[in-house]
Amino acid sequence: MPTPSLAALPIRRLTLRDLRACADLSEDRGWEREEHKWGFLLTAGKGYGIDDPRGGLVAACVVTEYGSWERPELGAVGMVLVAERHARQGVGRRLMRHVVSVMGTTPLTLHATPYGRPLYEELGFKVTGRAEMLTGTFTPDTAEYGVLTRAATAEDLPAILRLDEEVFGADRTPLITRLPAFADQLRVAEEDGRIIGYTAAWPNMDTHVIGPLIARDTRTAKALVVALAAGTDRPLRTDIDVRHEELLAWAKARGLASVAFNSVMSYGITELPGDWTRRFAPLTVAAG
Repeated sequence: MPTPSLAALPIRRLTLRDLRACADLSEDRGWEREEHKWGFLLTAGKGYGIDDPRGGLVAACVVTEYGSWERPELGAVGMVLVAERHARQGVGRRLMRHVVSVMGTTPLTLHATPYGRPLYEELGFKVTGRAEMLTGTFTPDTAEYGVLTRAATAEDLPAILRLDEEVFGADRTPLITRLPAFADQLRVAEEDGRIIGYTAAWPNMDTHVIGPLIARDTRTAKALVVALAAGTDRPLRTDIDVRHEELLAWAKARGLASVAFNSVMSYGITELPGDWTRRFAPLTVAAG
């Protein structure tokens, strides 16, 4: 039988059964396999993919929806990948057009690499910000920040969810409630019995990724990062909003090096909701 053309191959929903195929696709494009992250995203979000008749996936992506179940307020698009042998044949454009169509009037956001940005601009996405990826071995900080941090407990979850929705600008309950199982560390910053920030460190290959990082101010953000760093011997990685210049300079002075810049882009809105001054780093660039 003749092999169907790429344009004739159907786009379908992905499930956890596709985890290995998604990881294979990452590896095919020179990324880490990131199976832990793929599993998280396929559970918390909606995966879309195109099957390759010869086995595996032609392309894949994940959309994570925020807001009410019936009417999402925002969708984050991530892990947009096309197999190397099918690159530059319009597959990524077709998959993204499908996502835009399926999401209807729901605004979208994504972090774009310089390579992917032209495609998203062609589809109507606009640049609304930038994030700088840092990675490296954190040098312990002996400074006193005057901020109490501690491991989060189950009793903290309602307060974390309230703070997260206030800062992010949309309800992320399906994502945040999965953090205790997904992350190796989940910590809060507290003042007078009130949670003023929280963060997590989750494993991704040989690193611990810091995210989300939400804090009342830069001093609180630093205290949370220091506490996370003290709990791991792995290199750290995070993606910091470039407007947080003080935190970026401090992290670099502590041993983290800049490895990439991504454009934060949106579709259907002129700027992201919430309070960027307290939103220092996303949970992952794939999910906002």
